[in-house]
Amino acid sequence: MANVDKSAVYATGRRKEAVARVWLMPGSGKVTINRRDIDHYFGRATLKMILRQPLTLTEQEGKFDIYATVRGGGLSGQADAIKLGVTRALIKIDPSLRPQLKAAGYVTRDPRQKERKKYGQRGARARYQFSKR
Repeated sequence: MANVDKSAVYATGRRKEAVARVWLMPGSGKVTINRRDIDHYFGRATLKMILRQPLTLTEQEGKFDIYATVRGGGLSGQADAIKLGVTRALIKIDPSLRPQLKAAGYVTRDPRQKERKKYGQRGARARYQFSKR
C-alpha cells in the first residue's frame, strides 16, 4: 500500500467470487488495479467503462485516483466488484450522492452466485440423459 496516502477513502466491493478493496484519493483520474495500470489489467473497453460508471454519473471523473486490489472471480466480476467499491467510497466522501447512485442501481450488491452442483446430476440443473429401456 505504498501508493495510498492518508487522505484516501477505503471501501470494499464484492461480486460473485470477486472481492475488491478500493481506495479513492484526490487526484487526476489515474486507475491502478493490483499495482498495474487499468489498460494493462482490463483489455476490454467495456470493463474499463463499468468501473468508471459511478464517477461518470456523479460528474467526479478526473477528480479522484483509484487504487484497487482485487482477487477471485473473472474479469467481469472483478470490474463489478471495483464499481461497487468506488460507489461506496464516493458515498463516504459525499453522502448527498447516495440517492443519485441508488437510482442508477450502483449501491445494491448483486446477490447472484453460482448454483452448486447436485449429486446424481451432471451440473447444477443439467441431468444425465434418461432412457426408459
